[in-house]
Amino acid sequence: MKKHNFSAGPCILPQEVFQEASQAILDFNDSGLSILEISHRSPAFVSVMEEARSLALELLGLKNKDYKALFLQGGASTQFLMAAYNLLEKKAAYLNTGTWSTKAIKEAKLFGEVVEVASSKDKNFNYIPKFFSVPDDADYFHCTSNNTIFGTQIKEFPSTSKPLVCDMSSDIFSRELDFSKFDLIYAGAQKNMGPAGTTLVVVKEDILGKVSREIPSMMNYSTHIGKDSMFNTPAVYAVYVSMLTLRWIKAKGGIKAMEDLNNKKAELIYAEIDRNPLFRGFAAKEDRSPMNATFNLTDESHKETFDKLWKDAGVNGLNGHRSVGGYRASMYNALSLESVQVVVDCMQELERKI
Repeated sequence: MKKHNFSAGPCILPQEVFQEASQAILDFNDSGLSILEISHRSPAFVSVMEEARSLALELLGLKNKDYKALFLQGGASTQFLMAAYNLLEKKAAYLNTGTWSTKAIKEAKLFGEVVEVASSKDKNFNYIPKFFSVPDDADYFHCTSNNTIFGTQIKEFPSTSKPLVCDMSSDIFSRELDFSKFDLIYAGAQKNMGPAGTTLVVVKEDILGKVSREIPSMMNYSTHIGKDSMFNTPAVYAVYVSMLTLRWIKAKGGIKAMEDLNNKKAELIYAEIDRNPLFRGFAAKEDRSPMNATFNLTDESHKETFDKLWKDAGVNGLNGHRSVGGYRASMYNALSLESVQVVVDCMQELERKI
């Protein structure tokens, strides 16, 4: 039976990528060596790293615009620390929209004052705050574009003269934006880009070098820029699979094609959530994420029946996060419209049974 993978991450990736990546484990580029055993300094892998970095900038429309793309380690959690290490001199402004921005705020406080310009904690982060202002004396403004746990997404980013820093871990390459508005973007690979183990960082060089503190080599963006993301041994396989996925996105028509499909998937499941009296959405309608649809049963006594329906249909990873409960359909780029229809069919079948 075909599996329909709605896991929030690590998550579904394209089958074409799996096929090519699995072959590379046995024999990379007809070299007689596995991708897992070649030197990261070899011309073969250096070309992989260069292509991955180049494709990231190309797809984001940032090529030849003074941005550098890096593939680092430690996930977005390390970026919570690293961004502040490199940018926070006295004060930073943060928008708090959930678990990950809360953690980012905690790390930033190690380096200076953090102003929480707005928060949706009062309603368990089920909406995106609006109508806030960024202090004129902030070193930068930080936000999280998409919130996997709560199923919300920022639709409009604030206009500010301050450097704009964004954690795009769960919606990078999923929708068109003017990415030149951002000065620093970071994203763990394990949603729309690749396997766990590497993190994409896209940084505008002119925001660096302005803090007075000494920055340890591994925490310094300039170190990694100077060494073309090869200061230390990179996560070779994770970078390689990310490169293949970026190739796949480009071949499919780029971010615009991804956005068109993602919108169709989101429209399909949210329409059923709103129509079906047995379900209710968690996130505020205007802030709903196309990546992560969060919803609950209106009557928990139907849980056992519904869980059996979707599991028998080959659906995986539909359970919601423990802080929200209910269900979460994570619909990243590689998930098909057919898979979303399977979940919708299960929701309708539950309605027929009740």
